[in-house]
Amino acid sequence: MFKLFMAILCLSTLSLKAQEISDHALGLRLGDSDGFGAEISYQKLLSRSNRLELDLGFRDSRNYDAVKLAGLYQWVFPIDQGFNWYYGAGGGLGSVDFRYRYYDIDYDGDDDNDGVFIFAAGDVGIEYNFDFPLLLSLDFRPEIGILGYNGFSDNFDFDIALGVRYQF
Repeated sequence: MFKLFMAILCLSTLSLKAQEISDHALGLRLGDSDGFGAEISYQKLLSRSNRLELDLGFRDSRNYDAVKLAGLYQWVFPIDQGFNWYYGAGGGLGSVDFRYRYYDIDYDGDDDNDGVFIFAAGDVGIEYNFDFPLLLSLDFRPEIGILGYNGFSDNFDFDIALGVRYQF
């Protein structure tokens, strides 16, 4: 499977042609694997087929609230008539605040469990670039905690999201 992925990757880089990636895109990335999350998302074109994506996200679940900042370097490849696929790598940092539930009553517990965390991330997705300045995307971002609060430093998270961005 890995060899097939690498072959497709090599062939797609050889068949690069002119593509229209906007200089800037700003919008929202909505979704998450553990509770609803929203991210303010910014993309900056770096070269003909590379860009930087920065996301400031808010995560809300039954047991915690978290804020995180992610940065990803992405490679973008055309598919056909406005469709592109992309992959990338990066990481980020965040802060988590745990809520405890006892008999369905929320209360703040021990602040020793709250804290800062650092994570590494990958990114694979598909996007559609409309004729007007709208970019829709669907991506899969696996994340793994590296350092910080124990509950986040050793977790592997599958983050799936829909992106809606204005291009300029």
